[in-house]
Amino acid sequence: MVGSNDIDRSRRFYDALLGALGAGEATLNIAGSGHTRLFYRNAGGTNFIVSQPINDEPATVANGSTVAFSCDSPEQVDLFHRTAVANGGISIEDGPGPRESAMGTVHLAYVRDPDGNKLCGIHIPAQ
Repeated sequence: MVGSNDIDRSRRFYDALLGALGAGEATLNIAGSGHTRLFYRNAGGTNFIVSQPINDEPATVANGSTVAFSCDSPEQVDLFHRTAVANGGISIEDGPGPRESAMGTVHLAYVRDPDGNKLCGIHIPAQ
């Protein structure tokens, strides 16, 4: 779950971004507190939620956290990055591409969403 200060802007961004990864559009949810949330689900049962903060304080970025989205191929990592940037995200760190790691060569792309949350598209080849 990530927080948002503009749920409509977040919906446009994440509908496009997660749509590129095969997730459907968000399901709108109003919490018991009256705050709006967006639920994204995929066939694997993964949930990703965007929410107005329920403490009524501004949404802020968690220091040291990154939300990673699994991609099916290096090409989908590139699509993740292009889609994020085309819909208001900001490219950060090195550009999308291969990185050597303890898991072998992985393909990564890092962006910040319109609220500043750090996101990663990642493809880890089968071992």
